[in-house]
Amino acid sequence: MKANEIRAMSTEEVNKQLQAAYQQLFDLHMKAHTRQLVNHREIPRLKKQIAAMHTILKERSLQTAPQQESTA
Repeated sequence: MKANEIRAMSTEEVNKQLQAAYQQLFDLHMKAHTRQLVNHREIPRLKKQIAAMHTILKERSLQTAPQQESTA
């Protein structure tokens, strides 16, 4: 998932995708430890995707923070 696709989602959708990604990361780790994981490059790819989601959520919170301070 690219950053533009994540930015197009609402915050609730991003949070749902983030929870799903963490669950998928857990599953991948379990498969890796039991030697059932076929493509080991999925783990770093998913970690980067999680980091992108966190970055975009942080951007959104910083964009709304100055607006809240100016109205207060």
